[in-house]
Amino acid sequence: MKKILFIYALCATAVAAWGILRHKEAQRLENNQTALSEQVEHYRTRLGEEAASVRALQLRCDEFRKMREADTRRIRALGIKLRRLESTATTSVTTEVAVHTVVRDTVILHDTLRVFHWRDEWVTVDGRIGRDSVCCEVTSIDTLRQIVHRVPRRFLFIPYGTKAIRQEIISSNPHTKIVYSDYIELYRRRKRKN
Repeated sequence: MKKILFIYALCATAVAAWGILRHKEAQRLENNQTALSEQVEHYRTRLGEEAASVRALQLRCDEFRKMREADTRRIRALGIKLRRLESTATTSVTTEVAVHTVVRDTVILHDTLRVFHWRDEWVTVDGRIGRDSVCCEVTSIDTLRQIVHRVPRRFLFIPYGTKAIRQEIISSNPHTKIVYSDYIELYRRRKRKN
């Protein structure tokens, strides 16, 4: 009788463990579906900086290899094995500045060039207007800060577990708009301890 109870307990434990693993996998796939359909959220920080928020994808190595072939080639070209990869992030920004400045005349060997210069803390514009041409140099400086954090689930206002992983991107340049961002965390059933 004790043997039968032991086998029953062992089978019940195995079924419960299998059910928990299946639930976690279903939850990961559901979070990925939400992340793929969600747009980048734009907002301003309390300091007035442009910021964006995006939900992270959790992919297994084989899923990453299939979905992100170009990224896989780049990572391998760096000499990094895909199984050692923890996460990857991509952010695209665009900088738009309306420049209004004074144009002054400068004489160079009997030719008149019109020269202009404009700058602020983040962007520098230098230009020359000739008789039949315009030459302009634009330099833009920006720093993107990326913060990855876990969003907890809540039950009766008590946080527990992880509902989602989000990436916050903050731009220091007020002329910059964050156009696109994604964050991929490679999913492993058990995290390796270093």
